[in-house]
Amino acid sequence: MTPSGESLFAPTRWSLVQQAQGKDPASRMALAELCEAYWPPVFRYLRARGLPEDAARERTQAFFAHLLEGGRLVAATSGRGRFRSYLLGALRHFESDQRERESRLKRGGGSEFLPIEETEASWVVDDPVEVHRFDREWASEIVRRAFESVAAGDAAAGRKAQFERLKGCLGGAELPPHGQIARELGISEGAVKVAVHRLRQRFREAVRSEIAQTLPAGADLEEELRYLIEVLAENHRRPEP
Repeated sequence: MTPSGESLFAPTRWSLVQQAQGKDPASRMALAELCEAYWPPVFRYLRARGLPEDAARERTQAFFAHLLEGGRLVAATSGRGRFRSYLLGALRHFESDQRERESRLKRGGGSEFLPIEETEASWVVDDPVEVHRFDREWASEIVRRAFESVAAGDAAAGRKAQFERLKGCLGGAELPPHGQIARELGISEGAVKVAVHRLRQRFREAVRSEIAQTLPAGADLEEELRYLIEVLAENHRRPEP
């Protein structure tokens, strides 16, 4: 999102994955961006699986360190489909390797991990509960990143106070009467209505942009958007299975 509020679709995360496979400064920057973008959903997923906070933090760090080691992203391509599906499969495989490693250590064996790319079949996660749990964390992170993008854009455009007063509309909260907001902001009620409409529009575009970055070429963006909205809605309707 540019400071003016114009949405720009950034290079896909798959592009970052490909770029991160090198060893030059640009590759290291790509690695850092990947970690920043996907650390939160992985961490919250592990927490939801019952790991204490410190253990989940350490496991998340270890997962990304393992995944981003030289050569371990070679097998990751956009042909695998959605990036979140790839990441969940890699995470579950990493956890399996972790358990096997711990078992080998107890038996007095070595501690070397199996390279992720050598056991591709184990990437598939067909447990609907696990998939739903990770997708929920993924969707939450998409919304959080989109929210922060809009907030930063509005602040840069000189609309920080307006954003702070209207941001509740992005989370489904009921706003005070438009007349009250108009008086607080020193604008007309009509201007408040327009501001709310445009804020929601910028937020939708930011969400779409975040989603688009994780899809392979030719994927249905609207279908993915509907699915992630459904995942979040289900989370509000019923407790975690």
